[in-house]
Amino acid sequence: MSLLQCVGGSTCSGKDTSLVSLLASFSLYHISRISIQAKQSTTRWQTFIGAVLLLLSGKFGWVEMSRITRSAALSWLPGSLLFVGNIYAGSRALSRIDIPIFFTLQNSSHVVSYIILKVVHREKTQWLKLISICLMLLSAINLPLHDPQFDYSGYLWAVGHLLCVGAYRVFQVHYKSSNLSDLEQQCINYLFSVLLLAIAAHPTGDLMGAMEFPSLQSHTFHCGCCASALLGFLLLLVTVKLKSGLSLEHFGVWIFLSKITAMSLSPFIFYMDINTPSLICVVISHVGEALLVYSHRDSQL
Repeated sequence: MSLLQCVGGSTCSGKDTSLVSLLASFSLYHISRISIQAKQSTTRWQTFIGAVLLLLSGKFGWVEMSRITRSAALSWLPGSLLFVGNIYAGSRALSRIDIPIFFTLQNSSHVVSYIILKVVHREKTQWLKLISICLMLLSAINLPLHDPQFDYSGYLWAVGHLLCVGAYRVFQVHYKSSNLSDLEQQCINYLFSVLLLAIAAHPTGDLMGAMEFPSLQSHTFHCGCCASALLGFLLLLVTVKLKSGLSLEHFGVWIFLSKITAMSLSPFIFYMDINTPSLICVVISHVGEALLVYSHRDSQL
């Protein structure tokens, strides 16, 4: 995700939120909390280093990557655009809201996927999946009403993030071309995000914000960016390996458990202020996600 692969995605895996986004959120969250002005510079470093590592790995034969044709790359550009929206909005949101809150809002991306599938692809819905979608939606709607640290801007960016994650999930699953592997898709995502974020740096004000960051010349900051990018790249490789070696059901279970672990450990690493009503929203949302994972045993998405 870049570490937020989405955020996503979150974001490497087409069927659910990537293991990369779940585990590496700790690193990105920490960097984002250090300086809001520097978070987009960090994202650009992560995607740039990820692209370099992936291209070098393919060059030396460490991973299986074929030559990406121009037509295949162009046909994948809508997915890359959603990927950029995923990591940009996700990093903005993570700089303002806590990890359990972020994951709860991110679960609503399944609602976006459900609506797209229902409207565009006319897919039939299992009753268990419909219940899980309703639980996640209701939790996300009630969460801002009870969040003691409610941040309007953070929630707004989270909405943009979940819209991109939900649309990306559907696009990747229903993408008709079989010419691109997961790693090849991710390589295009990395390269496109580096280009687009660089072009958008000045209009969005991120360039000036990064230049004013006091630790911009710090070796510690740059080492942290490189280390987080390397972590994201290694987790990408692990995710692809798991995806190829496990069934969809087992893969979904492992991702869900990783998510629960991340949320459980986050209060011991970062300061958080979560009251009982907001905690109930978090729990109900992930109960809904557990039901969704269970309902995926016989479904495509």
